[in-house]
Amino acid sequence: MFDMMKMMGKVKEMQAKMKEAQEKLEFIEETGEAGAGMVKAVVNGKKSVISIDIDESLLSKDDKEMLQDLTVAAINNAMEKADARAKEEIKKSTDGLMPNIPGMDLGNLF
Repeated sequence: MFDMMKMMGKVKEMQAKMKEAQEKLEFIEETGEAGAGMVKAVVNGKKSVISIDIDESLLSKDDKEMLQDLTVAAINNAMEKADARAKEEIKKSTDGLMPNIPGMDLGNLF
């Protein structure tokens, strides 16, 4: 039979685990590269850019447009990696807390 108190306890436990997982996202760092590593971007799991490193050989007026494109590509690459890692962490933190309900993926909440 369905135990409502047990279910409520699981929901509270899941909320605590989700909060803990969200707090950890700040410490996840992923690096994305573009232009064979000439432009690197580091972002965290909260999708904030931490740093950008640009090879000195790209720092000329003639290469401004290429440099902009490479910077955007490196940031997007790092964001994709950080997003995937954040989803893994949240899934890992909440694994086993809720029943496996088809179509309910808690990793997609963030």
